[in-house]
Amino acid sequence: MKSNTVLLLASGGMDSTVLAHKLVDEGKNVKILFFDYSQHFKDKEYSQMSMLLPLDCSSDIEIVDISKIYRSSESRMIKKVNLWKENIISDDLYLPYRNLVFFALASAYAQSNGINKVYAAFIDSNHVKEIDCSIDFFNNLNLLLGELGSVTIELPFRNMTKLDVAKLGIRLGVDIARTYSCHVNPDYHCGSCPNCVDRQNALNSL
Repeated sequence: MKSNTVLLLASGGMDSTVLAHKLVDEGKNVKILFFDYSQHFKDKEYSQMSMLLPLDCSSDIEIVDISKIYRSSESRMIKKVNLWKENIISDDLYLPYRNLVFFALASAYAQSNGINKVYAAFIDSNHVKEIDCSIDFFNNLNLLLGELGSVTIELPFRNMTKLDVAKLGIRLGVDIARTYSCHVNPDYHCGSCPNCVDRQNALNSL
């Protein structure tokens, strides 16, 4: 690996896509990690991500299959939603320890490949009820990682809003309108789930 290589958790959403462009713009060599956790919108996520990533890293994507972990989950990220009959709230999208699993695997991958930094595009407007999504969690995780090796978790968007990220994306020339953030529908933005509402509000405010 090049000495300036970093690992980025990406999903095809606006936040991680903009972060990929930001890191490349800063001169970093970006390796992409994409998780298949049995999400029903996986194919849409992956296709949009592949299309919108900077050319410098679009050919350097590692897919990690952990689909068996969540395959039986009742989360509506796993079980498709009938948008004509069901109203979805944040709690319906909860997946147990999802971020803990992601970052543990990403950190193990990074250290195994001589990478010191794992980036993710978490922002302060995330609504999903995840006990492993607080700043205290990430601070404690970094302390633990520091005891076990050289990997650190980097969250450069943690204190930004979705609108801040959208504005940054425009400055970097990212086609943010084609990013995909919906956790309810595998084909198009539903417009009503928390991710869609956040994204649309940001785009409407530009």
